[in-house]
Amino acid sequence: MNIYKKSFILCVLLIVVSAPVRAATPEESLRKSFPNLRADSIRPAGINGLYEVVSGKRVLYYAPGPEYLIYGPMITREGRNLTEERVLEIMERGLKGVPLEKALRIGAGPHQVIEITDPDCTYCRKASAFLSERNDVTRHVFFFPLAIHPNAPAKVRQIFCAEDRGKAYEEAMAGKLDDMKFTPCKSDAVEDLLKTHREIGDSVGVTGTPLFLIDGQVVYGADIPRMERILGSKK
Repeated sequence: MNIYKKSFILCVLLIVVSAPVRAATPEESLRKSFPNLRADSIRPAGINGLYEVVSGKRVLYYAPGPEYLIYGPMITREGRNLTEERVLEIMERGLKGVPLEKALRIGAGPHQVIEITDPDCTYCRKASAFLSERNDVTRHVFFFPLAIHPNAPAKVRQIFCAEDRGKAYEEAMAGKLDDMKFTPCKSDAVEDLLKTHREIGDSVGVTGTPLFLIDGQVVYGADIPRMERILGSKK
């Protein structure tokens, strides 16, 4: 064989052999190491070598190389819970997309409130009492009765069946239905609406109640001081 041809072939072989192998991306490594994990997004977590993973409504952290998946809060030295802030950001996005036409609407004030609640939740009742005292809010109420409150679904059905749903809601939140002496109310329309409300809560990622979006800001729990700061003084 011609020496020049041999040299050319050798050069080609050297180039092929020495060509760098493309490193796997963090996304590829994550899916390979944790194939059963739902990963909606992955991005740098602000710490070298660590990535934030959004899985449904959870925020996890992934370390490529050692292949560690970390679940827990990331807190700065100033006391900021970065994980909680990110979860609330995700919830805020979900709340802004809920179908308000499916909600129980109460009031007609300038402040817009999306409320996910349970009529047997003590903290829900506390927050509801606070909002009921204001005439400057429009409340869009969705029900998410928790499994620990077995009577709550019946109360929600009673609210949906009432001629004046707003009044029935206030009665339920004031404890006037706690004796469970009302006639059980059932209909296909009511069951469909209750199912829709539950599905909306699931889509937002609700695991506890109450949850609010007040003028675009998330409030988790009956955090009355924060609600007051957002809404300002009564009109």
